[in-house]
Amino acid sequence: MELALTITNLVLAAIMAGIFGVWVYFLAYMTKSFRQSPMLESFDRTSVRRFPKVSVILPARNEGGYIARCLDSLLGQDYPNFEIIAINDSSTDRTGEIMKAYAANDLRVIHIDASSKPEGWTGKNWACYQGYLRARGELLMFTDADSKHLPSAMSFAVGHIVSENLEALTAVPRLICNDFWTKMTLPVLATFLHTRFSPIRVNNPNTKTGYFFGSFFIITRSTYEAIGTHEGVKEELVEDGALGGKVKAGKFRMKMVRGESQIDAVWARDLPTLWQGLRRFMIPVYYQDKVDAYMMVMAVFFILFAPFASLPYLLVASFAGNISFQILFGLQISAIALIMVTIAVQCRFGIFQSPVYAFAAPLSGGLISFSFISAIVDAKKKGAVSWRDRKYTITKNQNPVS
Repeated sequence: MELALTITNLVLAAIMAGIFGVWVYFLAYMTKSFRQSPMLESFDRTSVRRFPKVSVILPARNEGGYIARCLDSLLGQDYPNFEIIAINDSSTDRTGEIMKAYAANDLRVIHIDASSKPEGWTGKNWACYQGYLRARGELLMFTDADSKHLPSAMSFAVGHIVSENLEALTAVPRLICNDFWTKMTLPVLATFLHTRFSPIRVNNPNTKTGYFFGSFFIITRSTYEAIGTHEGVKEELVEDGALGGKVKAGKFRMKMVRGESQIDAVWARDLPTLWQGLRRFMIPVYYQDKVDAYMMVMAVFFILFAPFASLPYLLVASFAGNISFQILFGLQISAIALIMVTIAVQCRFGIFQSPVYAFAAPLSGGLISFSFISAIVDAKKKGAVSWRDRKYTITKNQNPVS
């Protein structure tokens, strides 16, 4: 019995050592990303001598609680040459009425009621495509209805594009958390984001990583058309990431900057939308490569949740009283401490909320792990993903974020 317990302890200790190493990498890379990522406000202002027309494409479905705030922030931009194409995506609340009222009072706002989406399109992609057809700008700026922009956001973004001769730019927004579940979960997700989709990686022409934040990205009309517009990603549920991947794959000049001081975006409204948002990411991954999806679920479970889930085992192992338990105890407690420190740093410098939410790491790790597991279980079901009051059935042709 003691031999079996010793072997089990040493196996678990090896796993904890691996988990500890992963979080050392996360913390180091995330800290590097915070220090080295360019800011939206930083560019050569002296080289900006022209102001190309910007068409802001703003799709909205049932955003009656946010759309006025977003439109007010857009109309308050200090950039001198823009229009706003506000697309009502078959809303059942007052979103369309609010858009019409703004269009009636300001000629810069053009209101569109999107027609019913054709078969094979997601709602947002169809709405964005309808906005593009009406847009007249040389630059297309895509944003979400639950975002808010400081008056200088557009000027800063266009300044980057003009001064650096870019073809696309996206900004990391400040992600607003309205409920406890999002506040505890988002720092963990953002930690992964700063490693996989860091501006350092996206801005490196030698990597294949491309990504757009749906709350704010600007792309030249010619580049948008060259990558196939939203029609080229019409089935994608994570369409912003897919578009960014196509821009990077096409070798276009793109840049990601930190824009938390200029742009706010609501990431999730409540626990149900958080749960569906997590599933929305995983199910397309499953259809792209089942083995990769299973491996990702296992990796997430071990990295995020296993150190906490296996704590009760320490009580059993402590009775062995040998060196294997001491090794396991030291590595497991060290891994848990490092997880909490990393999440606290992300809370402080990435999400800009209290580091106290790092203590909810066991809950957030469990929520993310089991949402991914449920996504794999339900992947083949009709209407597996519910998003913006619509149900989607994912097909094997859809791609995960690259």
